[in-house]
Amino acid sequence: MKKILMLTAFALAGLAAAQDTTTQPAQPADTSTTQTDTSTTTDTSTTQTDTSTTQTGTTTTTQTVTAAPATEVDPTTLSATENFTRAQELAVQADVAYPVPFFDRTLWKASVTHAFYAANQEATNRDYQAYLAQLYTKTQWWINAYNAWSRLGNLSDQERQLASLSAAKLAYIALQRGDRDTARRYVQQGQAWADSPSLQSIQRRL
Repeated sequence: MKKILMLTAFALAGLAAAQDTTTQPAQPADTSTTQTDTSTTTDTSTTQTDTSTTQTGTTTTTQTVTAAPATEVDPTTLSATENFTRAQELAVQADVAYPVPFFDRTLWKASVTHAFYAANQEATNRDYQAYLAQLYTKTQWWINAYNAWSRLGNLSDQERQLASLSAAKLAYIALQRGDRDTARRYVQQGQAWADSPSLQSIQRRL
């Protein structure tokens, strides 16, 4: 009898320790949908012989995921310097939040938006223009990247590689839709920036 009561006591202690309510903090996501998952488990057991005891253990877990805002501050209310700084901060957050960068991801879109405003507020600031071109390239918005690099004129070696990549991507897209003339123009411009195996491969197919 003592052994039975001791085993029951251990079982009840385990159930009591299992009572817990946890709420997951909000994490960045590329959708505005809030998901809630609630599960409830009830276990009732009664001891045997002389002692009648009822124990109910309830475990409830709630997970809430909320989408991060596209941008916390209206870029039109910020200066060029503030928008540039904000764009960089959001880009760092986006690198952590998303395994692959795409423009339609919430944080990347916000970063590009602030960089765009900075570049337009100070059109003669090359740093702002180059950073916007880099963001367009990183988020795979190829036509905007190509145009941004073209506007910059003289490029550094690293910038030439990024510009060449945007040209190669556009040349491939043009070739896929059967537009050989456009593909050829992109290839020629890309090679003028920096030749690459991708550009050479596309050129052989023209």
